[in-house]
Amino acid sequence: MTISQLTAEQLYLACDTSQWDFTTTTELEPISEPLGQQRALEAIEFAVDMQRDGYNLFVVGQPGLGKHQLIRQVLGREGVRQKPLYDWCYINNFANPQKPKVMQLPSGMAQKLRRDMETLVEDLLTSLPSSFQSEEYRNRRQAIEDEFQQRQEQAFKKLSKEAKEKGVAVMRTPNGYTLGPVKDGELIDTEVFKKLPQEEQNRIEKIIDEMQLELQEIIRQMPLMLREHHQRIKALNHEITRHTVELLIAWIENNYHDQPAVLEYLAEVKQSAIENVDAFLPKSSKTQAENISTLVAQFHEYQINIIVDNTDTASAPIIVEDNPTYQNLIGRVEYISQMGTLLTDFTLIKPGALQRANGGFLVLEARKVLSNAFAWEGLKRAVKANEVVIESLEAMLSLARTLSLEPQSIPLDVKVILTGEPLLFYLLKQYDPEFSQLFKVMADFSETTPRSGESTQLYARLISAMQQQHNIRPLNRQAVARIIEHAARAAADSEKLSLQMDSMADLLHESDYWAGKAGADEISETDVARAIDKQRTRQNKYQQLLQEQISRGIRVIATEGEQVAQVNGLSVLQTGDYAFGLPSRITATARLGQGGVTDIEREAKLGGHIHAKGVMILSAYLASHYAQKQPLPLSATLTFEQSYGMVDGDSASAAELCALLSALGNLPLKQSLAVTGSINQFGELQAIGGVNEKIEGFFELCQTRGLSGEQGVIIPHSNQVHLMLREEVREAVVQQRFHIYTADHVQEVMQLLCGLPAGSTDAEGNYPEGSFNRQIQAAITRLQQLRKQFSDQSHSKSGSNGEGSE
Repeated sequence: MTISQLTAEQLYLACDTSQWDFTTTTELEPISEPLGQQRALEAIEFAVDMQRDGYNLFVVGQPGLGKHQLIRQVLGREGVRQKPLYDWCYINNFANPQKPKVMQLPSGMAQKLRRDMETLVEDLLTSLPSSFQSEEYRNRRQAIEDEFQQRQEQAFKKLSKEAKEKGVAVMRTPNGYTLGPVKDGELIDTEVFKKLPQEEQNRIEKIIDEMQLELQEIIRQMPLMLREHHQRIKALNHEITRHTVELLIAWIENNYHDQPAVLEYLAEVKQSAIENVDAFLPKSSKTQAENISTLVAQFHEYQINIIVDNTDTASAPIIVEDNPTYQNLIGRVEYISQMGTLLTDFTLIKPGALQRANGGFLVLEARKVLSNAFAWEGLKRAVKANEVVIESLEAMLSLARTLSLEPQSIPLDVKVILTGEPLLFYLLKQYDPEFSQLFKVMADFSETTPRSGESTQLYARLISAMQQQHNIRPLNRQAVARIIEHAARAAADSEKLSLQMDSMADLLHESDYWAGKAGADEISETDVARAIDKQRTRQNKYQQLLQEQISRGIRVIATEGEQVAQVNGLSVLQTGDYAFGLPSRITATARLGQGGVTDIEREAKLGGHIHAKGVMILSAYLASHYAQKQPLPLSATLTFEQSYGMVDGDSASAAELCALLSALGNLPLKQSLAVTGSINQFGELQAIGGVNEKIEGFFELCQTRGLSGEQGVIIPHSNQVHLMLREEVREAVVQQRFHIYTADHVQEVMQLLCGLPAGSTDAEGNYPEGSFNRQIQAAITRLQQLRKQFSDQSHSKSGSNGEGSE
């Protein structure tokens, strides 16, 4: 077994600036390709180029990796999906206004058609009244009126002549027509008529009755004559209207002669305008004087509702919907309130992101889509059916609803790109059967990239690109090196670099701020270091409070002397984006028994599954290493002292085992050393996370109390590559006031903690005198002897009780 004490050079992998030939980032060519995202880039390009159903894209990665920037970069390339773009609009369905029709037009034509239709309505409002006021129309209508009057007059004139010849007169009264006797050319009244001879009276009455029948027949013919008159007037109006409307629409039809859909629509418009000519005629002189634009706006049925206008779109549209609700994705039908009643028509249909992205790309955040009710189901249905149906949620759920519009569906040709965290992707993959059919391509973004001479040069160019993009001061060579070193620290690995673009941008902005405060023209290493330190200071409130509790003795942590069954473990706490290390006091007890090792955290339901697993592993190691040939008569307990929250993870299993071995062998352990690392069943130390924060957390405590030169931390050897410790820790190591050790096995850790060698077993399996294993072995032997002694006494008492009873 070997124990290594690390030097300051092994605690931090600094950048070799001698390999660079630039002075500031202004001399570097900004990087054009994403750094470390080749796998994701190839996946995005494949999904974009793949013209098959279902090959939509899910971009996987933690926030801040520059996913949207790379997506826009790929989609913005010239030549991506160069398909014809169309305008989409809704038009009135004259046969069934409740079901508006959709019209597809070449890009830019919808605006032109809308203007042409507005002009047409204006022309109809001006030309139709003029047509009905023309001299030709008045003459032709007057001729019809005169003919009607003439036919009426001729009928009555004929009747009147015949009646006059027979001594009867036809007279018009307020109540209609009547007949009366005439004598000597004068109408006689009733008294004179009664004085006439009876035969004369009878003759006149007979004539009047006969003439009355003829009069009634003429009157019965009048409605038919009037109807014929109205029909002729209507036919004249229809002829004038048709001639005017056809003349006005003809020039529009000529402009769209190669668009069958427009010609079909114009034919319906023509028929509607002819049938509803009265709507274009002024109701009064006041109406005629109204502003023509106000009148045009009232003719909704002839308007063009443009849903998608690609007039100014040169390439495939890229729509990023930040609020993907159901209606924002699918579209909606709006209503207006009039006199307490909600009204709507096809002009109130509004598009969603799917319609606006038609023919291009729709970029959505998966979490937001899933967070909005029914948005996910609506999106899947549209993508699967390759069409968008605008309907309300009430209609989709078959709930009671008021009468609304049922717009015709719009054919859909869109590539959907979802972005989200890995957990979301795998949950959808597992629990949504349709997900794999619709999103067949995954672009997995890397969070880190290997650190090498080439990659650091590329990283410097990336910093240059961000410096120019965000318009901040140039960085000198040392500042670039400091940022790269910080990126390695953020990656928790000295041989990797973090690709968190958002964090880097924040650091650049803050470094630029401090450079400005100093009145510098460029950003220096001091500015970057100050920005890093200020970021930590703004977030370390709770770290300071906990360290203060330890310093005041409220939380008991020893950093000097020796104690039996007590070890300083190391843990990491997370508050938002800030992580910090905190020492924990781990204690153990051991006694005769058969209960094995009890994890108090687990029993109190404060320990997680991983922590419980670590305790089980150390129990297995203890039994296999010290009691292979006989039972282990031990009952032991382990706990984190003054821990009042959840404890999880197995990084303390090495420290817990050392505390247990100390309790078992009554071995004093150095409190000046802290231990972190997990173990396997063979006692080998395994790497853990947060090693930098853990070391720094124990260092800060020791520094507060005063570094004695004995304090230090023991970590797994496999964690050495992850070390990127702060400068004050490295300086203390150089001055031999703080130490960092690496070990491969728990036996090495015990050797450091108790100051005794581990020793090796002889042929009989015994450890040599003076080794800590010998003391542990002896303690186990004593426990076994005690167990045997108590067992013999128990049997003896049982036997004597039996004899007495007999």
